Amino acid sequence: MIKIDKALEQYLLSHIEEERPLMARLFRETHLKMVNGRMCTGHLQGSILTLLSKLIHPARVLDIGTYTGYSALCLVNGLSDSGILHTIEINDEFESLAAPFFEASGMRDRIIQHIGDADDIIPQLNEKFDLVFIDADKRKYLSNYNLVFPKVTMGGVIIADNTLWAGKVVQQVVTGDEQTIGIMQFNDFVKNDPRVETFMIPVRDGMTVLRKISE
Repeated sequence: MIKIDKALEQYLLSHIEEERPLMARLFRETHLKMVNGRMCTGHLQGSILTLLSKLIHPARVLDIGTYTGYSALCLVNGLSDSGILHTIEINDEFESLAAPFFEASGMRDRIIQHIGDADDIIPQLNEKFDLVFIDADKRKYLSNYNLVFPKVTMGGVIIADNTLWAGKVVQQVVTGDEQTIGIMQFNDFVKNDPRVETFMIPVRDGMTVLRKISE
């Protein structure tokens, strides 16, 4: 995670939309029940996802890496009137924690949960997505990207999380650190991909926003 001064962080949080009680409860339960609770999106980054979704107003969203559902509940807020969000999680143990929060959100009928490997599920989705969020296995970021790219609408947006990876992207890579290698390969590839416009936001653990401009 990118370290920022606590006072500055509190200032940031006090000058954006307040976290909804449901989201605060989900964040708390994630940290109470999950070993890696820090993986939860959280309010600061979640606010960016919510705003981007509302600006795009997508008909179809794909969330790769459900975890406990925080990012999905941020992204679903911007759906068009008949919009649907698909969310994929490889670990079936997380499904039971996310499901009741999806239900409590009042958006359960707009969220489709998939359990399994994203690289297996993405090819089965007969959809065109206006917005995609990649936040699963870092070793598979590039394969996730390549699989989903043909399914993204022209002008659609792909967001990839953790692209600064706690600063490891600018450090000597430890032998066998496939997660860091995966992130770096993804970052290098999209920077040089002429089919997208790219910007990296240095918030939380880094978040790259890409806009599709050609096939």
